[in-house]
Amino acid sequence: MIYIYNDYGGTHTTALAAAYHLKEITQSERKLTKEEILNVNYFNKLTKDDMGKIIFHGIDENGDSVYTIGRKSSKLVVPALKNLSLLLQSKHHFNEKIIFSNTSPTVPFVMSIGGFLSKGLKIDFIGVPLLVIGAKQCCDNIFRLVENTKQLGKSSNEEKLIILENENYK
Repeated sequence: MIYIYNDYGGTHTTALAAAYHLKEITQSERKLTKEEILNVNYFNKLTKDDMGKIIFHGIDENGDSVYTIGRKSSKLVVPALKNLSLLLQSKHHFNEKIIFSNTSPTVPFVMSIGGFLSKGLKIDFIGVPLLVIGAKQCCDNIFRLVENTKQLGKSSNEEKLIILENENYK
């Protein structure tokens, strides 16, 4: 199975989702620390040149691959990837189940502002602390989104391709 977490920039909530999925960070009663957040692979480290790239994060405990992608404001990225996946599945007998999971609904306003300041304007001394505050605010929602994504992946559903918009994680 292949999991692909996606959002606007691909470097904040998607990085956290991949880290939760791979158990690089774990859910607990406390919020993540600043150090835990900033040490997540790819968290706030991607650039505009990385947009649209499918980034491999690792193999989970079930042997499934975990990826992320930043799609910017394009509503066409996931449908294009869906169509490419269906083509590969039908023409080339690629039988791997693929799950696209949108992490955008978990993004709090403060994280959007922090991301804009840090990545867009290169003002890290203001943007990064806002990103950390936002990550602390949304970490529970991201964890729940990941657990739901994994559960749907394990379901006996015969669908070979699932797209999760995850609108209920705001």
